[in-house]
Amino acid sequence: MTMEFDELKKVWDAQNNEPLYGFNETALHNRILTKKKKGIHITNVSEFIGIVVNAACGSFIFWLNYFSHKGNVFMYCLAAWILLTALYLFIGRARRLKADQHFDRSMHGDLAHAIAVATYQVRFSQLMRWNILPIGIFILLGFWDTGKSVWIVVGTILFFIVVSYASRWEHNIYKARKRELEILQVKLDK
Repeated sequence: MTMEFDELKKVWDAQNNEPLYGFNETALHNRILTKKKKGIHITNVSEFIGIVVNAACGSFIFWLNYFSHKGNVFMYCLAAWILLTALYLFIGRARRLKADQHFDRSMHGDLAHAIAVATYQVRFSQLMRWNILPIGIFILLGFWDTGKSVWIVVGTILFFIVVSYASRWEHNIYKARKRELEILQVKLDK
């Protein structure tokens, strides 16, 4: 004796109290909340490290250059650039935190919030990747101005190449996380 599909579906619905081809909204919402919390945590840590490291390094480079007997204009420019980067990151963090309050606490609102945080993290990562270029240029110009050894310059260039490669790898991770959230949003909107 075979049951028809509709009869099987009725039995399934009666047992689980859920549609046969539905999804568990509570589990999906919890997964979205987990991804959102993870994204916010990574973003907070990235911002904190970016702000503190840039402020400390910029101040240290300025202080070191100021008290050396031969001040280097390129090192002053580097210190100013790094301090401005720290200020820009601080302002960006304040704007992000203010914008976080505009999302409702529904499943779709939490998903939109997670996507907004992921988008911010991708932009933040891209900014830090591009920031390698002016920092590298100021450092190399500073080396050139003080007549540093060719080997120090070559080592520094190799270091910046490795840093650029590592930052691209990290940036791709953030882009993949954002893409995963966007795919989920498209599926939910169907």
